[in-house]
Amino acid sequence: MASNRPAPQGAYVPNDDDFGGYDDNSWEEWNPTEESIRPVRGRHRVHKRGGGGLARSSTVLGVGVIAAVGAGGIATAQGGKPPVSIEMPDMSAVTDSLPEAKSLPGVGSLISDGSDSSDSAAAENGVAVAAAPLSAAGISTADAEQGNTDAGEALRARIMEQAENQQDQADDAVQKAAEEAAVKQAAAQAAAKQTAAEKKIAAEKAAAKKKAEAEAKKKAEAERLAKLAKSFTLPVASYTLTGTFGQPGSMWSSGYHTGLDFAAPTGTPIKAIHSGTVKEAGWAGAYGYRTVLELDDGTELWFCHQSSMSVSVGQKVTTGEVIGRVGATGNVTGAHLHLEVHPGGDSTGVDPAAWLRGKGQSL
Repeated sequence: MASNRPAPQGAYVPNDDDFGGYDDNSWEEWNPTEESIRPVRGRHRVHKRGGGGLARSSTVLGVGVIAAVGAGGIATAQGGKPPVSIEMPDMSAVTDSLPEAKSLPGVGSLISDGSDSSDSAAAENGVAVAAAPLSAAGISTADAEQGNTDAGEALRARIMEQAENQQDQADDAVQKAAEEAAVKQAAAQAAAKQTAAEKKIAAEKAAAKKKAEAEAKKKAEAERLAKLAKSFTLPVASYTLTGTFGQPGSMWSSGYHTGLDFAAPTGTPIKAIHSGTVKEAGWAGAYGYRTVLELDDGTELWFCHQSSMSVSVGQKVTTGEVIGRVGATGNVTGAHLHLEVHPGGDSTGVDPAAWLRGKGQSL
């Protein structure tokens, strides 16, 4: 529908030359605020027409779209009509109520308060004013310097960088833990080796000391036996051992042999094993003729089955002195010397062979 109303001051009206001779009266001014914006309800504005309009959930987004439409000059004629002039509404009330809108990326530059004359002139001349893209939100200076102009790509790059840093830290922690464990293991191994070496040295020293002590003891014993050997002797020079101490048998009244038998021909000289005093000399039943020689420490030596005796009671004798002769008197099966050793005069004797070896005598 044509309108006879005069064109507003400052609005652009196309002439016949620009649009093929169309009459100026065939165009009417479109006021988007008057026709497409409902009255303010709360803090939101809702488009009047539901078919082609856009619902606005915030004043900031609505202002951005309106400004973009005015600045970009994207309004087109409907139904084949030529473009009409667009007049921008006064947005000062909005900008006063939302001063922080200017600071929002991609939106603040769309809200003009009239201070930028160049942008206003460009808008009036139908030149689109380029606004910062909304996708620039979240892009830091470092991202821009690296060439990342896409917010999603920049965020992904930062996430990847953070993940790599965390992975590097984790790898460093694992490597550090491994190095510390290796150091501890090496220290433990070194300590174990040192301990083993110290134990080995100590064992070698102990063994050497023990060996030295054993050798010293053996040497001392040899010296002692050598000294004793000079004061002790075997009872007969030539003999054969026919009965040992503890040997069992029914021929002995105790059930076992109580001495050591030196078999030798009758009349073989019997010598005093050590110096001492004759305590007994005479017949002793199953022992035949027996001589008892008491030593200085109280030990009694019994010489039994003699064919004859050469000493008397109370007589003192020295080592190697003849005190009698081998015979077969008493309970015997042949000529021999039956020798018994009774330490301290005890009735229970000990092994004569062991006692003689302890005196440096070899049987």
